[in-house]
Amino acid sequence: MTTPKQDCERLMDEMLPLAKQMLVTHGEFYPYGGMMRTDGSIIHIGAQESGNEHPASSALVEMLRGHFHEQATTHAIIASCLIFDVLIARPGGNTKTDAIQVNLDHRADYSVEVVFPYRLEGEKVVLDVPFAQAGTAQVFTKPSA
Repeated sequence: MTTPKQDCERLMDEMLPLAKQMLVTHGEFYPYGGMMRTDGSIIHIGAQESGNEHPASSALVEMLRGHFHEQATTHAIIASCLIFDVLIARPGGNTKTDAIQVNLDHRADYSVEVVFPYRLEGEKVVLDVPFAQAGTAQVFTKPSA
């Protein structure tokens, strides 16, 4: 049996390569994500706004988060992964850098945000040392006591 952290790491490892591929090809990417079903299978998922070829990333993040929450409410998934491009300062620093942010949530009360600073070098994405912090657990809600 796997731990919530192991489930989330497996989900992140499955989802992260697309961000790197899109950065090399397009220099950016729209938010996307994935879900782990109760049987351990992984589903990739994207979002789009009807009639809008260039939607705001924040709107897509909310759409994806809402879909994950809906799936969690029906107990269809055990984990979710939301990936988006950010400009962020490293812990203890003031200078902002490009980064891939990965928000992971698990039904077993595990939530973490992993940030991978990156730079583009020609046809390659170079990931710097990632950092992580506790997530906000927005997908799986706790039952009321």
